[in-house]
Amino acid sequence: MDVTDLGDRLVPEMPGLLRYARSLTSDSGRAEDLVQETLTRALHSAEQFRGEASLATWLHRILHNLAVDAARRDREVPAQDVVAEEVERRWRQDAYTVDAVEVTARAETRTSLLEAMAHLPVIYRSAVLLHDAEALTMAQIAAVQGVSLPAAKQRLRRGRMMLVSELARGHERREALKGVPLRCWEARKQVSDYIDGELDPQVARRVEMHLEKCPTCPPLYAAIVATTDGLHDLTGRDPDTVIPPALVERLARNID
Repeated sequence: MDVTDLGDRLVPEMPGLLRYARSLTSDSGRAEDLVQETLTRALHSAEQFRGEASLATWLHRILHNLAVDAARRDREVPAQDVVAEEVERRWRQDAYTVDAVEVTARAETRTSLLEAMAHLPVIYRSAVLLHDAEALTMAQIAAVQGVSLPAAKQRLRRGRMMLVSELARGHERREALKGVPLRCWEARKQVSDYIDGELDPQVARRVEMHLEKCPTCPPLYAAIVATTDGLHDLTGRDPDTVIPPALVERLARNID
């Protein structure tokens, strides 16, 4: 397809791509970056679109591959099958069940649903979103993910199982965090500013109270502090930071 023709057809596809990306990443900034890179890659590869699949399917496939690549960089992909197999192992046990009332209540709350979705490995999250939120057929999902139809069906099945289990676990997490100010993500977003002393004192106190009571955030905070301190000390340990006098003189001459 001609680049100009493709460019004209991309605009109507943007809302669907952004909605998919936001659900896939749970981070609006990262979602916007994904959509932007998807559109850029589509324009650069315009000649590869021959209409064998719909434009929406082709664009979703580009975005899906970008999200999988990002997950691989974050070391999520190697563990995704382990997670899926563990959930399936539980579902195979006759004694395994969940509180349907609790799961239903959380599924009806957008925040809780997105929080649970964020715990699904990206390939399973994608299958669930594309089928149950975007109403794509299994054949379209297989095309988006570049897998066989049976593999796409397995991903949807496992993804739905994982989502139910995560929604059920949400009650346990909520109980563990009862009385803790701020949700974990809200506190974690403030940590950098807290370390740099840039938070309003009232907000800083809420972050401190969260760190005092939360069972999961303190190790993350300690790791950030240690990493930051290590970087602060890096120049003192690096002999390459001592610039030879001759180089200093040459740089000064170039500046003049």
